[in-house]
Amino acid sequence: QGDPVESGGGSVQAGGSLKLSCRAPRIILSVFWEDDYSWFRQAPGKQRELVASITSGGSTQYVDSVKGRFSISRDNSRKSVYLQMNDLKPEDTAVYYCTRRYRGQEYWGPGTQVTVSS
Repeated sequence: QGDPVESGGGSVQAGGSLKLSCRAPRIILSVFWEDDYSWFRQAPGKQRELVASITSGGSTQYVDSVKGRFSISRDNSRKSVYLQMNDLKPEDTAVYYCTRRYRGQEYWGPGTQVTVSS
């Protein structure tokens, strides 16, 4: 019941942008404030990769391949986390997953497909 849900995936051409959203509608606001969130992605035939993270305090981290192009943010009032993806490349094509971590427990969303064509 604490699983997050992603939205915002789709198909774009290289150089385009998408904004992914992650919501956790079944948790109360005070729990969301304590959550750390991450975005992972998995391309066909490849291992799952951590793309970006944001802590409950707002600290962020990114994998080198997306630095300067992707931005993770959170809106605590909406219990939502976002991944703004700009200057998308074909190698960004993957299923993107949102995860939330709360007091040692990790919860995964079902994923949303992002496809970037050249």
